[in-house]
Amino acid sequence: MLKTPDSSFPREARLTAASEYRRVFEKNHRTADKHWTILYRANDDGTARLGMAVAKKNAKRAVDRNRLKRLARESFRQHKKSLAGFDIVLMIRQASVSADNEELYKGLEAHWSRIAKNA
Repeated sequence: MLKTPDSSFPREARLTAASEYRRVFEKNHRTADKHWTILYRANDDGTARLGMAVAKKNAKRAVDRNRLKRLARESFRQHKKSLAGFDIVLMIRQASVSADNEELYKGLEAHWSRIAKNA
């Protein structure tokens, strides 16, 4: 499978430092459902950046945490143009572990559209 430039998840598209996460946690807007809680805040560089806080408390098995993170990254990659200008921290809820991928993906799409409307 060939990768297009928009299908990658480069370092520039991630929140990497604790200070970047702290900035979002301190002052944010929130959108949530039974599977996801998403905090977001406008940034100055005009690109979309994603950080994930996937707690062992909510997903005990590594295979579950990895599946949820993979799904979130893929969904973010597909919507990152519409999310430009936001730093986003995604957190899971316990119900997400037992949900199927299609349901989780639809939930993320709804969150991304809510965030994009706030742009």
